[in-house]
Amino acid sequence: MRYYLIAGEASGDLHGSNLMKELQLADKEAEFRFFGGDLMQNVGGELVKHYREMAFMGIVNVVLNLRTIGKNLELCKKDILEFQPDVLILIDYPGFNLRIAEFAKQHKLKVFYYISPKLWAWKEYRVKKIREFVDEIFTIFPFETEFYKKHSIDVHYVGNPLMDSLKSFREKALSETEFRSKNNLGEMPLVALLAGSRVQEIKRTLPLMAKIASEFPDFKFVVAGVKSVKSELYINLLKGSEVEIIYDQTYDLLNNAHTALVASGTAALETALLRVPQTVIYKVEGGWLTDFVFRNIIFKMAGVSLPNIIMDREIVKEYVQKKMTFSNVKCEMQQLLYDENYRSGILTDYESLAKMMGEPGCSKRAAEKMVSLLR
Repeated sequence: MRYYLIAGEASGDLHGSNLMKELQLADKEAEFRFFGGDLMQNVGGELVKHYREMAFMGIVNVVLNLRTIGKNLELCKKDILEFQPDVLILIDYPGFNLRIAEFAKQHKLKVFYYISPKLWAWKEYRVKKIREFVDEIFTIFPFETEFYKKHSIDVHYVGNPLMDSLKSFREKALSETEFRSKNNLGEMPLVALLAGSRVQEIKRTLPLMAKIASEFPDFKFVVAGVKSVKSELYINLLKGSEVEIIYDQTYDLLNNAHTALVASGTAALETALLRVPQTVIYKVEGGWLTDFVFRNIIFKMAGVSLPNIIMDREIVKEYVQKKMTFSNVKCEMQQLLYDENYRSGILTDYESLAKMMGEPGCSKRAAEKMVSLLR
């Protein structure tokens, strides 16, 4: 069968690639065409557009790039019609993907949503579009089943793909000695800096991270760089600091880190599942309106980071928007770096979180269910 997948960011590329591998096993005649990244391209098929040309974040940045976004949408629509897939598989990235879902249904194409949009966080009104334009939904968090049930939508809960990624990583992970030697990191305890995968995220979080690093000379602070971002950006933002950068080794870095400072997102959940005490920071532009949304809509949940949302309580500290200050983050890092009782409490909560996440095999379960439904 012919599969057209759309992933608009790094995490979608990762999960899309794992799904494609399992689809190949479940369907020996699988053909792929996709918007995605290097990991999906390594599996096979035809990469139409790389996600680094699609990742526009924040209201201002989106408005400034409306023409590019429009061109990407038109390219995608035209390419889908030419490929005539048996199914369109959308991976998160709702702003773009829900428009494509509507287009696909107009042309009587089957639409699956894998890793559904985080409508439970905000923009719940988009549920109407999901109901109207999507044939099957494959969810990755246990609480999403109840959320969709509330809106009279049945879903397929397949577990979380991060469990697959982490299982695969652990099977081939470098030892601490190998990792440090490979990257010339010496012997000081490591602090992982996960500044995000988008340019705007990095610009907002990395300068503060570098400033925090200068306050703790007994630790080596290391940025988990991503190759889809130009190295000049990291170099310019870290100029004058002792912070180091390593690229595309995020899991290895976390696996050997004492503590982490993380931009909210999937990275916070990955950090928790790799058992690294962390604090989460995040900021987007938008002034008082954005602060109002975070305070009155998003903050109605347990937090903005996935570990807190899944556990429905705060297990890691979050400093978001106005609270993302040097003094707040420095105070929290002091505890994370030196207070063993504090660290122990976080690690205990991580164990509970891991049990809630379930067993590996999400990609396999999703692929087999998709192929079964299509046949």
